[in-house]
Amino acid sequence: MIQLKNTSKSMIELRNVSKRYGGQLALAPTTLSVPASSTLALIGPSGCGKSTLLRLVIGLIPPDTGQISIGGDALTLENARTLRHKIGYVIQEGGLFPHLTATQNVTIMARQLGWAKETIQSRLAELSELTQLPLELLDRYPAQLSGGQRQRVGLMRALMLDPEVLLMDEPLGALDPMIRSQLQEDLKAIFRRLRRTVLLVTHDMGEAAYLGDEIALMREGEIVQRGTIRDLMNRPADPFVTAFLQAQRPLWLEEETAL
Repeated sequence: MIQLKNTSKSMIELRNVSKRYGGQLALAPTTLSVPASSTLALIGPSGCGKSTLLRLVIGLIPPDTGQISIGGDALTLENARTLRHKIGYVIQEGGLFPHLTATQNVTIMARQLGWAKETIQSRLAELSELTQLPLELLDRYPAQLSGGQRQRVGLMRALMLDPEVLLMDEPLGALDPMIRSQLQEDLKAIFRRLRRTVLLVTHDMGEAAYLGDEIALMREGEIVQRGTIRDLMNRPADPFVTAFLQAQRPLWLEEETAL
């Protein structure tokens, strides 16, 4: 059975975390806390540091300064591999291994950890129902699946170990609008059902507003403003916030303004 998680604490914490690549600043010293069971959407122009922040949280790259904690446990080089078992990670197209079937992709970590075959099959059935991906499609290879189906497989893999945290880096960016819209609805329902802590990177403000409890708008390695979409619209902290919202010129903005 899929378990609900503790909602009484911050699940992701960054304290004065920064990152440079040579002389190029990728993330300025940043302090950020994401409450358990909430969804924070990171958005901003290309190169603003949002994907770097995500890779720091999962321990793929080390910070130059500061400390990152997951569920109260400080992330270090020594425990990064273990802490990743608490984190699901989803990227565009699911990041699937093309030579493995969908089932093999989803279960790769569970098999490495020595899960019993019966436990794996039971978990697969749960995740198939949760993501609305028919079990019979799991025998196919990624090239035999549609983009939306590959993304659902990637989500299943991220959730296989029942993680407390879900990191999503532009997960729907490569999909056509209708498939993307359906997956957005499905993701929102999954977030509501599982109550995991989600850190979502997107370039689409409509998606950020729809999926995020809060939005953190970034520019040049810094968080310019954090709040709800109404906060950003009605109480912009910087002219850049208004300019960024207006630049996308989406229908949802006109609808929100009319309310």
